[in-house]
Amino acid sequence: MSSLINSNNLHDEIRVVWLEDPVPLDYVRQMLEKTPRRRNKPRWERGGRMVGYAELTDTAAADPDSGVFRRRVFFLLPHDRDSQPDGLYRDGAPGEAIDPRTVAPGRAGEKTPRSQHRAPQDVALPPSDPVEHTADANARGCGP
Repeated sequence: MSSLINSNNLHDEIRVVWLEDPVPLDYVRQMLEKTPRRRNKPRWERGGRMVGYAELTDTAAADPDSGVFRRRVFFLLPHDRDSQPDGLYRDGAPGEAIDPRTVAPGRAGEKTPRSQHRAPQDVALPPSDPVEHTADANARGCGP
């Protein structure tokens, strides 16, 4: 199913269910999944972990050929930023990544500066003395 979703695909959504708290997540991946039911947690047999899903109205129509429903699923893979902050997506994000704070039933999630995590162009080098660096980071609110 396509991972780049627009609101036209979501008009039958009635509720978004989060399996994990989305607040600390910079982004989640979204995709449309074929499921036999309108509601309840869909089966997940892919890599990574499902962090949320959409439920559909009672009047949502199944595909006439296959008899299944297309529902939005939110997920993360093992190499995503939440698990590997200095990994592949330290800067940038996958194409299907959206900010979970922009998710609502019937509305496609959006990319935001938080979800895309662009590195600043002017990065100052840390001081050579580690003690000064720690104190400097704490003063900026970056330390422990």
